[in-house]
Amino acid sequence: MSDPHIHGSHPEIAKRLKRAEGHLHSVVEMIEAGRPYLDIAQQLHAVEAATAKAKRTLIHDPLNDCLDHVVGAIPRADRGPIDEFKAITKYM
Repeated sequence: MSDPHIHGSHPEIAKRLKRAEGHLHSVVEMIEAGRPYLDIAQQLHAVEAATAKAKRTLIHDPLNDCLDHVVGAIPRADRGPIDEFKAITKYM
């Protein structure tokens, strides 16, 4: 078994996913209760948004840390391409 990979953002990611889990549980209950489609769609949207944000954070934060570790202390004037790459990963 490999060593656990724990990042500082993991508690926030877990919190977000638990919230999504609660929304998803609500969706199941709403379907079983015959709630209106609009209400169900809104809850599903909340689940999707929460899981998408969790995924982005899970990918983005360690990626930034790895880039910073690999490139080390580069003068601010030379960091343009690295900073641009880090910024674009927010849209993954």
